[in-house]
Amino acid sequence: MDIKKNHLNFAVGPVPIDKEISALGSEPVPYFRTAEFSSLMLENEKLFLQLLHAPSDARAVFLTGSGTSAMDASISSVFTENDRLLIVKGGSFGARFCEIAECYGVPYEAIELQTGKTLKEEDLAPFEGADFTGFMINMDETSTGVLYDMNLVGDFCRRNGLFLVVDIVSAFLSDPFDMTDCGADIAFTGAQKALAVPPGVALMAISARAQKKIEKAPERNYYLSLKKALKNQERGQTPWTPAVGTLIQINARLNAISAAGLEKTQNAIRSVAEDFRSKIRMYPFHIVSDRLPNAVTPLSPNNPDVSAHHLFEVLMAEYDIVICPNGGDLKDTLFRVGHIGAHTTEDNDILLRAFDDLMARGILKA
Repeated sequence: MDIKKNHLNFAVGPVPIDKEISALGSEPVPYFRTAEFSSLMLENEKLFLQLLHAPSDARAVFLTGSGTSAMDASISSVFTENDRLLIVKGGSFGARFCEIAECYGVPYEAIELQTGKTLKEEDLAPFEGADFTGFMINMDETSTGVLYDMNLVGDFCRRNGLFLVVDIVSAFLSDPFDMTDCGADIAFTGAQKALAVPPGVALMAISARAQKKIEKAPERNYYLSLKKALKNQERGQTPWTPAVGTLIQINARLNAISAAGLEKTQNAIRSVAEDFRSKIRMYPFHIVSDRLPNAVTPLSPNNPDVSAHHLFEVLMAEYDIVICPNGGDLKDTLFRVGHIGAHTTEDNDILLRAFDDLMARGILKA
């Protein structure tokens, strides 16, 4: 097999899509203000909440946008200048929560973590008993491939009476998450991650407590108003024209996952991740994270003269293989290999053969 003629996508979203789901995208997009589409949307809500182990009184809404639209809405529709947020900032997605809070004038303090380090009890200790009202966290800080302990976070928030918002964009379906057990008030993901459909929809689960807070909060975002979204979802609709085709694909995926069982989906992702990690040890990289998620493996070249971004560029241009690059300070030192979507262990082997070839060419050095 010619490793230079294999289109493979190891990004963490959009991810490879099953042929059956992809085929749905070629069908005509139906009109959506119908009883039939409302029924589909109500089923989407039910299935999504079941997969999250959400409380019985939780609701779900579907925003047309990326995961960032849900990050935005979880602040703009919920918190005001009278709140004070505690935000875990362990990478670029934690930083994004901070930027959104600044945009809406919501006071916050960041828990700054070093690259690759997970959140620990000692990181939370200085904030015990302080006057915060909300806690924001990316369960899987995908920019650095770090998985945070939601039991630790949930216990801290319960002790301190904090409203908990969890970004599960990359963690949903990849790692175990129980919305009820951890006490999350809002949890959200994106269509293009382990759900493995085209991008364009953010799925949000909202607890009863969150619904009350949203109802009382002033409207500060017209298009991403969770108040409007919740009201319209009562009848299985959205306030504005949604990504109709993507929502139909989401319905097919949610039904397939529910029929097969959540554990089967999670096990499949974990097995591909474990296969890759067992084999990558033979190559001149080191894993950066001290608590790995199943969705992604963050790698740094051992040789400081090897640029992570250059590897990304060469693999894409010459091998038609996409790995996930980083930007900013991590551009040349860290890249990521995703394990979500329609991946197999054979795909891992093709990527590793490409690394073999790069080593033979002197581009990847020990």
